[in-house]
Amino acid sequence: MSHTKSYSPTEIDRIMRLGPVIPVLVVNDVGHARETAEALVEGGLTVLEVTLRTPEALGAIRRMNLVPGAIVGAGTVTNEEQLDDALAAGSEFIVAPGLTDSLGKAAIKARTPFLPGVANASDIMRGMDLGLTHFKFFPAMTNGGIPALKSLMGPFYQCKFCPTGGISAENAPDWLALKQVLCVGGSWVAPADASPEDIAKLAREASGMIK
Repeated sequence: MSHTKSYSPTEIDRIMRLGPVIPVLVVNDVGHARETAEALVEGGLTVLEVTLRTPEALGAIRRMNLVPGAIVGAGTVTNEEQLDDALAAGSEFIVAPGLTDSLGKAAIKARTPFLPGVANASDIMRGMDLGLTHFKFFPAMTNGGIPALKSLMGPFYQCKFCPTGGISAENAPDWLALKQVLCVGGSWVAPADASPEDIAKLAREASGMIK
């Protein structure tokens, strides 16, 4: 499979810096995908992660790609087959809940911006062996929260993180205050059954958070 985008390790860094919050989206109705993306972009959140947790996810990525200004990626990518499917649907970046050598090498070979999940020092070291320096700290809250990530940031001073899992409007600013945290992932900005107006309002509040 050929993908036209050239790979650069700095590309995931650029994407992570485009906003303080990356909406983590579980799409059950592809019919609402485009208006959800439009509302998030209107509110200032342009980087959107569609999780491959529902049969509608790939269709939602295609729909959201039609929204001007949206940078749509796939989340919950766990193997090479899902990676290929996500890229074929137009995903501009890939997020994984964890990291395996096979998925990491496949993502690098596909020249796609890649944000794998890490939970501990061994995970980070495995990623660094592959040449990766940007990680999703997941699941952030149940994995020890801010004290746990702080303890990892010292030995891995060259790494950057996007904490995800249990992040809320209330605790996001505390995470964003950490030097090596570029952004956070959160589902609170697009709750199920929320109207586009509500989503745009939540996105505006989130995009105004200071990094």
